[in-house]
Amino acid sequence: MRTVVAVTERVAETPSTVTLRFPYPTAAVPGQFVMLWVPGDDELPMSLSYTDGPSKGVTVKAMGGTSRRVQSIRPGDRVGIRGPYGNHFDLSPKRVLIVSGGSGAAALAPAAGRSIAAGSSVTVALGATRAPELLFKERFRAMGAHVEVATDDGSEGAKGFVTAVADRLLQSESFDAVWTCGPEVMMKKVIAAAAPRSVPVFCSLERHMKCALGMCDACAIGPYHVCVDGPVFPAPRLENLSDFGTFHRDSSGRRVPL
Repeated sequence: MRTVVAVTERVAETPSTVTLRFPYPTAAVPGQFVMLWVPGDDELPMSLSYTDGPSKGVTVKAMGGTSRRVQSIRPGDRVGIRGPYGNHFDLSPKRVLIVSGGSGAAALAPAAGRSIAAGSSVTVALGATRAPELLFKERFRAMGAHVEVATDDGSEGAKGFVTAVADRLLQSESFDAVWTCGPEVMMKKVIAAAAPRSVPVFCSLERHMKCALGMCDACAIGPYHVCVDGPVFPAPRLENLSDFGTFHRDSSGRRVPL
C-alpha cells in the first residue's frame, strides 16, 4: 500500500545526485528499496540511502526525465512511498570491504553505518568519474570507515577505475566480505578480484522495476527477479548468468546491451 508523505529535506549531494528525506516509520534494513511516486508521473525504484529511525531517505541520480523531475522536488512537496522491498545485506561480517561506483554508495552507506555501529571495521573503495561526483565520501569517513578514492580523471585519489583500488586492498588486507554496488561491469571485476582470496562478494543490483512484487518480469536476470530475489545477490548466483554485466532490460522488457 502506498503512503503519501511530505518531503522534509532536500540535499544536493553532488552535481548529479540529490537526497530527499521524508517521514516514514516503517522499519527498513540496509540494502532494501522503496518505490517512489511523484503524483502525475511514474514510480521509480530507489535504494534507501537512510534507513534508521522514523525519517528515511533516498538519493536520486539524474538519469532520465522522471528522475530529473524527482530531483526538482522541494521540502513540503508530497510523494508516494511503498515498501520497503527486497532482501538486505548480512551485517554479521566483522571486516568488510565496500566497493562503490557512482551512485552505488546510496545502497551501501546505511549498511556501512549500521555495521560500524555494531563493532565491525569497514574499508570503502569509492569511485566516481571526477572528484565532485564522489557520493557520501565525508559521510563514510564520519561514521568511522577508512575511505580510499578513485576518479576516472584523476582529480582526486587514484586515477582510473575503483576496481584497481579494490584489487590492491584485497591483496594487502584481510576481509570477511565484500559489498558492492555500481555498474555491473565493475561488480564483475570485483568478483574476479575477490575470487583468488576466497572472499565472499555480495552485489546490490540496480535493474528496471515496475511492480516490486516479482510479477511484471521487468527486472528479470536469468531465473531471478531483482525486486524479490534481490537486490542483494551473493556472487555465485550471478557469475554464470549471461545477462549479468552484459544486458539489462528497458521499460518494454527488451534486452539491451549495457
